[in-house]
Amino acid sequence: MFSQRIRSVMERKKLLTAPPETTVSDAAKLMAKKNVGAVMVVENELLVGIFTERDAVFRVIARGRDTRTTLLAEVMTTAPQTVDQDKSFGYALLMMHENGFRHVPVVEKGKPIGIVSSRNALDPEMEEFVAEAQRRKHIR
Repeated sequence: MFSQRIRSVMERKKLLTAPPETTVSDAAKLMAKKNVGAVMVVENELLVGIFTERDAVFRVIARGRDTRTTLLAEVMTTAPQTVDQDKSFGYALLMMHENGFRHVPVVEKGKPIGIVSSRNALDPEMEEFVAEAQRRKHIR
């Protein structure tokens, strides 16, 4: 799996984008609806930042900021590291490990086309198990 090209591992359907003027509250609602841990912040079709669950906790909630008035532009990671879809998944995992983050935007000419996360490293059976556990949690 680690030698697979990112193009075959990345999640296109979980690609979530929002403009920098989006409030944290609205971004969180979008993230919850799509069940994703990150939103790519896009301006004029180009990636300008990324906002993750960790950003919400550390940069917003822990600092007592108002989620309804705080904009993504104020709390996102600007100029995030990105990866090309032709790199190996192992390359992306090493990048995430060395830099302490869990999501890497996949871009083509500066435009986001997908995202890979450390979660993609779960083998398919484990990923199915996690998905089933999530479904059961919401049924209760």
